[in-house]
Amino acid sequence: MIGYQQQYLGYGIHCIDAHYVRQGQACCYLLVEDGGVAVIETGTNHTVSAISEALASLGLTAEAVRYVIPTHVHLDHAGGAGLLMQHYPDAQLVVHPRGARHLADPAKLIQGVVAVYGESAYRELYGELLAVPEERITSAEDGLGLSLDRRTLEIRHTPGHAEHHFCLWDEASNGWFTGDTFGLAYLTSALGGDRFIMPTTTPVQFAPERLLSSLDLLMSYQPQRVYLTHYGLLKAPERYVMLLREQINAWCEMALCLDAGPERESIICQRITDLTLARIKARWPDADMAMVEEDLAMDLELNAQGLEVWLQRQQQ
Repeated sequence: MIGYQQQYLGYGIHCIDAHYVRQGQACCYLLVEDGGVAVIETGTNHTVSAISEALASLGLTAEAVRYVIPTHVHLDHAGGAGLLMQHYPDAQLVVHPRGARHLADPAKLIQGVVAVYGESAYRELYGELLAVPEERITSAEDGLGLSLDRRTLEIRHTPGHAEHHFCLWDEASNGWFTGDTFGLAYLTSALGGDRFIMPTTTPVQFAPERLLSSLDLLMSYQPQRVYLTHYGLLKAPERYVMLLREQINAWCEMALCLDAGPERESIICQRITDLTLARIKARWPDADMAMVEEDLAMDLELNAQGLEVWLQRQQQ
């Protein structure tokens, strides 16, 4: 049985399910070093109680939390930032400079989500976004080092999924906290516990050349581990990065061959779905393909939307 909720991954790193959409969809991490804590990714407001429970189970108080660090401001990664900062008054929120203003004043984030999903779905998925006081926000420039007692986290800007994205390098674990830059690889019983990796090309800032360069940056550190937000620890990332590159290139080449029109996005969605399921079927011929398709459907639709927005930018 696949375990969610809370899992210890070694090196002081705890994986916490974010209670987003379904179990195993998104997670956040507690990095604990000598009693100090960095919360990496916030999930949504619905994640806050899980983080509090995890800290209590470790015998840690609210005062132990030094940093709250979303990799970017998409709401499955940063939606709980405001509420978390109220819970942890000694913490500093660390965010990409391009994302800081949106967490100080989340009105535009809220408007964008409501426009796409509607008011009721926004509140069901995310709760009410709360502003973070500007004096508690650190705008993290590329290369910034964050000290957590004897441990240092290095922030590197990694555009491609979004312009306001960064990843965190943890030398102690020889691992990256990758947000969405290293794609998604859900834990699923459909593959017998194995992992299939897929890029995230969601709207509105997908830029394939920049994403490929960001992957090159991550791999230049020769990591042994990546900590995915979607989902969990992935060891030996060199086994997976080529698959990410191949899919990014194949999807973009396919999309560029399509004529503009009202049906193009749905065609893209069907094409990347077919390509993805064919890859999985070839690697895991006995996989429960209906379960696989159900698990990936939402992400494939979002990826198609991102590819369509990217195509429209190319034509302007």
